[in-house]
Amino acid sequence: MAPFVLIDGSSYLYRAFHALPPLINSHGEPTGAIYGVINMLRKLLSEYKPEHVAVVFDAKGKTFRDALYAEYKAHRPIMPEELQKQIEPLHAIIKAMGLPLLMIEGVEADDVIGTLTRDAVAANMPTIISTGDKDFAQLVNGHITLINTMTGDQLDRANVIKKFGVPPELIIDYLTLVGDSVDNIPGVPGVGPKTAAKWLAEYGSLDNLMARADEIKSKVGENLRATIPQLSLIKQLVTIKQDVVLAFKPAELTCKTPDNKTLIEWFKRLEFKNWLAELLKQTSANEQNPMPNTLHCETKQYDIILTELDFNKWLIQLEQAELFAFDTETNSLDYMAAEIIGVSFAVEAHKAAYIPLAHDYLAAPTQLNREKILQRLKPLLENSAKKKLGHNLKYDMSVLANHAIDLKGIAHDSMLESYVLDSTGSRHDMDSLALKYLGQHTIHFEDIAGKGAKQLTFNQIDITKGGEYAAEDADITLQLHQTFWPRLCES
Repeated sequence: MAPFVLIDGSSYLYRAFHALPPLINSHGEPTGAIYGVINMLRKLLSEYKPEHVAVVFDAKGKTFRDALYAEYKAHRPIMPEELQKQIEPLHAIIKAMGLPLLMIEGVEADDVIGTLTRDAVAANMPTIISTGDKDFAQLVNGHITLINTMTGDQLDRANVIKKFGVPPELIIDYLTLVGDSVDNIPGVPGVGPKTAAKWLAEYGSLDNLMARADEIKSKVGENLRATIPQLSLIKQLVTIKQDVVLAFKPAELTCKTPDNKTLIEWFKRLEFKNWLAELLKQTSANEQNPMPNTLHCETKQYDIILTELDFNKWLIQLEQAELFAFDTETNSLDYMAAEIIGVSFAVEAHKAAYIPLAHDYLAAPTQLNREKILQRLKPLLENSAKKKLGHNLKYDMSVLANHAIDLKGIAHDSMLESYVLDSTGSRHDMDSLALKYLGQHTIHFEDIAGKGAKQLTFNQIDITKGGEYAAEDADITLQLHQTFWPRLCES
């Protein structure tokens, strides 16, 4: 029987925020906490495959503990703005994953989880609580186990005793003695975990310890006796409620079918590329999105042209095409100095070709003559009746001019199309647009050339790697145009 899984979402949120680097997407939105929480959820769900599950967060506003003790959590700083911004998207993603998300006003997530464990035990449902909060050790019994997704630690009864030195039924007494600095709950001054465990082992309970407090010598004994009037309040603060009025039972908290369309939209926006790719694999084009999806197109065909025969075949296709995408690969970003290393073309989605012309690394294969090929392409590239498409064709036009080719017939530019559609909603580089509109994680230049002072120029890059990168550029340019142009026509 799969266990009932209760997830301490608030614990996940803070731990992910502080444990991970401050990740942001290309729009400057913080994403680290969202990524960390969803990653832990995915891992947990994959491992336990629960039928019954709930993700529980603290609700906004005060709780009964604030009414009991005005200083409760009073020292905590205001939630950082970059974390606040991630809460709403995180909640939306969790709901889209088909997971019940619970927030009950007036109590904390701990109390909701505590009440659900009580109901689960009554229903004879084995239960796992996923949290990093030590307070939950008080709930452990034969039906309830704690797991820490970040560390992999599990706490059953034996491990609670091993970790704290007391059994689960004495954890409340233990926490009352040591207090909780995180929540600003005072304990007995000078009493730490070892002393608390020692006292409870000797006296059996907090009540017995208080009744025999005169037996405790030295300063720590004085502190205990002085704190006795406050211990009842402290005990209330550290005790997880198990009697919250809830409108549902554990059996009603079931995993629903994920809303893949919404998840795809969020993963695109937040740029969780691997999850997006995985999701698109699982979802048919009609279910995903009205936009074309070619991320895992099995028919993708990228040719690297090294012979006259293959070049002639492609030249015929280009001459017959109503429109073709065109891109240059060069040895410099300075268009005035750049020389062409190769050119790529695409006439239909998923099919493209790269013609290497000047790769000069050691053991580079023999390539077609650059000047001869450019001269054969010149009539086509200078024919204003033959429509061309590119991404930032202004650059390619300038580079071709260095080789005495006057590019004409520029019909479309996918970078400009993106800007016209949404000038402020996105960056307009090809990689960002491919992710946002096509759901594709493209090959980045750094993937094939490296970074920093040792970064290769295109002529130094292996033709196989460079060819796939260059052909993909032409292919993605065409796919972006096929996505953008119908929208532009509509508006």
